[in-house]
Amino acid sequence: MRLRGRVEGKRVVPYYSRAEIARGAAPIAGKEILWVDDPIEAFFLQIQGSGRVQLEGGETLRLGYADQNGHPFQSIGRYLVERGELQLGEASMSGIKAWVAANPKRVEELLNQNPSFVFFRELPLADPASGPVGALGVPLAPGRSIAVDPRYVPLGLRYFSRRPFRRARRRSPAWSLAQDTGGAIRNPVRADFFWGFGPEAGAQAGRSGNRGGCGPFSRRT
Repeated sequence: MRLRGRVEGKRVVPYYSRAEIARGAAPIAGKEILWVDDPIEAFFLQIQGSGRVQLEGGETLRLGYADQNGHPFQSIGRYLVERGELQLGEASMSGIKAWVAANPKRVEELLNQNPSFVFFRELPLADPASGPVGALGVPLAPGRSIAVDPRYVPLGLRYFSRRPFRRARRRSPAWSLAQDTGGAIRNPVRADFFWGFGPEAGAQAGRSGNRGGCGPFSRRT
């Protein structure tokens, strides 16, 4: 078990939550890597744990997971469903983004329902086509890599899964490799599938969330 906290006087107390960090309570000013123009995109980047940011000049910055504040992950989609603001089938990435677009003044309220906060580090972008670096220290492969709970599933294990494609109404049996982990992946039959990069991969990930051959698969971009 890994515990994270901060020293306050002679006591070790929990590290700052997302809401506290947003208010400026954490002493991290001056350590920013960059600023982005969309808080919800930054939030989903934290959920993914790694990704890319395209700068105004056209350059691409590659970000990797550095650490987390120690607070448990809480689903903002579930929060909206429990409040009756979204139906269960609407609580996807695209559905949440649509809700945010319709309720721009409530973005901070929504994001703060998840106290977990992820910190990033800049990674070299030697090969622009390479995937994000997973828990094994190697780039993830679109359509082949999954994230698992290493307490139950050894990293490096090969899975045979039936990957669902809802719109095409077909299933594609294929091998996948357990190459990553995730804060929300907390049982032996949960795996997050890496679809790849770009709008098409994001759309596919946003509408997937089905049972695969080795357990219920979630979405990961």
